[in-house]
Amino acid sequence: MFALTTAFVAAFLASNAAAHGGVNRYIIDGELYEGWAPFSGGADQETIGRPYSSYNPIMDAADATIHCNDDGSASANQLTATVAAGAEITAQWDQWTHREGPVMVYMADCGGDCSAVDSSTLEWFKIDEAGLLSGTVGDGEWGNGVVVDTLEWTSTIPESLAPGNYLIRHELLALHQSNTPQFYPECAQLEVTGSGSAKPSGDALVSFPGGYSMSDPGVTIDIYDSATAAETTYQAPGPAVWSG
Repeated sequence: MFALTTAFVAAFLASNAAAHGGVNRYIIDGELYEGWAPFSGGADQETIGRPYSSYNPIMDAADATIHCNDDGSASANQLTATVAAGAEITAQWDQWTHREGPVMVYMADCGGDCSAVDSSTLEWFKIDEAGLLSGTVGDGEWGNGVVVDTLEWTSTIPESLAPGNYLIRHELLALHQSNTPQFYPECAQLEVTGSGSAKPSGDALVSFPGGYSMSDPGVTIDIYDSATAAETTYQAPGPAVWSG
């Protein structure tokens, strides 16, 4: 009986992991950087990705780990990638299966060495998002669908952004379960170079947790409700995209 139970649990966990995903690597200026590998142990990993424990979703917008899907700390061997303001950064996933929902990309100024910063204390600004791209909520093309098809997402670091040390946060919000949002955020460390001087302020900045609420129209949504499914617009949660 125990052997059967153990096999069942292993199969259940594997099937759930296969249905989910997390950022596994980054491409910056043609150079490949490894991201965190949540099932490969932690002590000896050297990556620009911040640690996260699994591919499982965060189910509550107020969850204490929604900033970077972790306790807020850097790894023991944390690396930082250098990227020029105005350059592209591509996040890559090994797996992703949920087409419905937005892709959102944030950054946060560490105010110094990111490895010494708790990501839950930072203020974040959105640099990219893609929600409902075409069609209707119930039968349209979504940003998440692009990730399903390509297993990657490319964003541009705002050209006017002031140089410094930043975290970048890629988040997939899956809406395939009625009124049950699934958040998948992962973070990495960047050193931004360039001659820009712009920094976001005011309404462009949010904290995590705090940036979203379960009552936000883009968070708790039933895409199978007939009236909602017929809509041709969708409001992604969080602030507007800051372009600098």
